[in-house]
Amino acid sequence: MSELGLDQLPVRADLRGMTPYGAPQLEVPVALNTNENPIPPSAELSAAIGAAVAETARGLNRYPDRDATRLRADLARYLGHGLSQENVWAANGSNEILQQLLHVFGGPGRTALGFEPSYSMHPVLARVTGTAWMGLDRGQDFRIDPEEARAAVARHQPTLVLLTSPNNPTGTALELETVEAVAETCPGVVVVDEAYAEFRREGTPSAVSLLERYPRLIVTRTMSKAFALAGARIGYLAAHPAAVEALQLVRLPYHLSATSQVVAKTALDHATELLASVDELRAERDACVTWLRNQGYTVADSDANFVMFGTFSDRSAVWNGLLERGVLVREVGPPGWLRVTVGTATEMARFRAALLEVTHQA
Repeated sequence: MSELGLDQLPVRADLRGMTPYGAPQLEVPVALNTNENPIPPSAELSAAIGAAVAETARGLNRYPDRDATRLRADLARYLGHGLSQENVWAANGSNEILQQLLHVFGGPGRTALGFEPSYSMHPVLARVTGTAWMGLDRGQDFRIDPEEARAAVARHQPTLVLLTSPNNPTGTALELETVEAVAETCPGVVVVDEAYAEFRREGTPSAVSLLERYPRLIVTRTMSKAFALAGARIGYLAAHPAAVEALQLVRLPYHLSATSQVVAKTALDHATELLASVDELRAERDACVTWLRNQGYTVADSDANFVMFGTFSDRSAVWNGLLERGVLVREVGPPGWLRVTVGTATEMARFRAALLEVTHQA
């Protein structure tokens, strides 16, 4: 096959120079870089999923339920707050949900606003949908002051505001007062990305509780984290039925496979079992925060299943030192910081030992 480079293809001018999103996928003994749940489904749940998929396979010659109606009803029951199927939409991971939102509410001549550091896919998705991105700095301790957020939204008049709670990569949870301030001011829609919601500390509220009061508020979730289904790619949102109807204008036909739908439904049937791991991971997270602070590191308060810590004069050297010892973390966030996903007790012990070795040599 003849040589061909990107510069020889008619790639959109605004995409030239971009690099694909993604964390390193390396074979290491302790992978703590992509915020996955380290506890796999039980043998019983795996068998239940296998049986459900096998039954579904008998009908794979037919298209799936185009609108995933039964799955959406189950997701609504899981969320509670009086939601119904009409309030919920599902897709291939919360990233596809976010992309659909930007397709339908963003586009040329429109602006999406976010507070950084935050999820690095937000500006990427904005750019590939032709939406202008405006990133504003978070305040002290990576928090967002409600009145400062209100003033920023009033000043810039964005079509979309993208908030994250808990925030990736810092782990910071939003106060509902901040969501309310933005929702009361934004002329467009406000999206609260709650991919890590189940890991919040006790008493930390969800923006789902505000949906009744703010019809232009949208809350996105995923089953990749707390439900340990990263490989299944199931994301969803809760919103006013009008917003769900709008998303169907841009969704691809039969976008969510029959097997994806039945895997998600089976997992929801076993939610109690799956979510039991959340308490274990919360305890490991809090222990990690305490240990890192005792070692003298600055650590961001975390309501997620990861911890951001620093600061390092050469974080790349620390990252490489950990990798050499079989521990993979993420080099992400503000300069000088690293992020570690919360793993099992054994994995976290390996991380602590490796970090001590690396920093002792540094």
